[in-house]
Amino acid sequence: MSDDKDHINSVDGQEPNAGDLRKVTAKTEAELKAAHDLDKKESLSAYFTILAAGFGLISDGYQNNLMTMSNVIFKQLYPSAYTSIVSTRVSNSLLVGAVLGQVFVGLICDRVGRKVALVSTTLLIVIGATLGTAAHGAHGSAQGLFWFLTIARGITGVGVGGEYPASSTSASEAANETAQKNRGPVFIMVTNFVLSVGGPLAVSVFLIVLSAAGENHLETVWRVCFGIGILLPLTVFFFRLRMLSSKLYRKGAIKRRVPYGLVFKRYWRELIGTCGAWFLYDFVTFPNGVFSGTIISSVIPNGNIKATAEWQLLLGIIALPGVFVGAYLCNRLGRRNTMMLGFSGYLLFGLIIGVAYDQITKIIPLFVIFYGLMQSVGNMGPGDMLGLTSSESYATPIRYVIHDNQMILCKIQIINSGTCYGLSAAIGKTGAAVGTQAFTPIQNNLGKRWTFIIAAICGVTGVLITYFCVPDMTGVDLADEDAKFMKYLADNGWEGEVGEDDEKGILADHHVAEVGSVE
Repeated sequence: MSDDKDHINSVDGQEPNAGDLRKVTAKTEAELKAAHDLDKKESLSAYFTILAAGFGLISDGYQNNLMTMSNVIFKQLYPSAYTSIVSTRVSNSLLVGAVLGQVFVGLICDRVGRKVALVSTTLLIVIGATLGTAAHGAHGSAQGLFWFLTIARGITGVGVGGEYPASSTSASEAANETAQKNRGPVFIMVTNFVLSVGGPLAVSVFLIVLSAAGENHLETVWRVCFGIGILLPLTVFFFRLRMLSSKLYRKGAIKRRVPYGLVFKRYWRELIGTCGAWFLYDFVTFPNGVFSGTIISSVIPNGNIKATAEWQLLLGIIALPGVFVGAYLCNRLGRRNTMMLGFSGYLLFGLIIGVAYDQITKIIPLFVIFYGLMQSVGNMGPGDMLGLTSSESYATPIRYVIHDNQMILCKIQIINSGTCYGLSAAIGKTGAAVGTQAFTPIQNNLGKRWTFIIAAICGVTGVLITYFCVPDMTGVDLADEDAKFMKYLADNGWEGEVGEDDEKGILADHHVAEVGSVE
């Protein structure tokens, strides 16, 4: 019996030491592969998690695009009070809130759990949207109204921002468990596709409400549009109260002694890639989305609201096919190459529109088509790939340490994807806030053409950052990648206990039984 026990507590019959942790790969990989073995309840929950992520993110897409036509309405209702400074502040408040949400909810997502993070973000969106719908200024003050909206949109932004890391990492883990070979396309369709659909959806709702209420009741129009933003997140609230966290998360969430230093030491290049590329993408796409209604209104005779909304709807529809092209290419061309192709499209269409701006804007259909194609290639490349690469690039390993003649359960697994995804997306939203803040000054001081020329410059920079810093995880099983990271943690002497309580009990019992059977 002693010989058997010695065999358990050593590797290859030798006394255990730090280096031995790298030799237990076969056993650890077996545990990692078990992440794909789901019972019926877990499998059903995984599918519903993917579906709920789609419904949750479509509400985010709606909120992101809600101000596109609202800016046009506010400009007509309050021409003197709704200055460019006020417009930028109200539009930017969602982005500032999103930055906070992505960082803090990303941490909650990893430390407390996907379920807590998702329920929290849903509640924040509902609260913020409710306050925005009911917004009023003291004694009818327009400035009071816009400050109220700024705060309400900020609260909504925290929820919207938190939805990205919480929904995206949950969708990625669930897709890895249920459709590993098609993880990329599935992830794209329930994240960037539904986010992109939020634009046409917001404009479609606006046109329906405008047709029903009439152009003489614009205040009713914007309040109803804001109110519909309350209903969308409620569609998934009940499910999220009953959902299970993914098996990958339950087998490996580090809730204490998270080795952030080791994480950043190993993944600094990937973080530069995902954070830098996301900053550039959002710097271009968000201001061009938020102010696209204003831009179109400026080139339409008399700035007719309904005509502006109709052209805006066409713009949003033209941008959608890029999502499908990106989903098709992500496995065939690879994540990194597809993202570089998308950034190259910014260079092409940004220069075409920017250089020939005065001529193109005289032909409104041509301008909208080129504008839509620029947004479409953005969706195809960085829009589709950034969320995917950010959720795939950061590991989730499990490790068992056996030493000092005792069985010690030290599951070394980290779901860095929530925190690192949240950080990457937060830097992206910082780019969106900077771009939105700089958009009007660029137009006023350099001319409207320069917003497109700068987009082309961002495209070139994005290609370089992607090529040198973004890893291509096409076809890589997230569980396989974990094995590499566990060796890194073991080599650096990190030990800790991770996993949720139910999963820790299951695994501990399994290994206690193993020891007993040998004895």
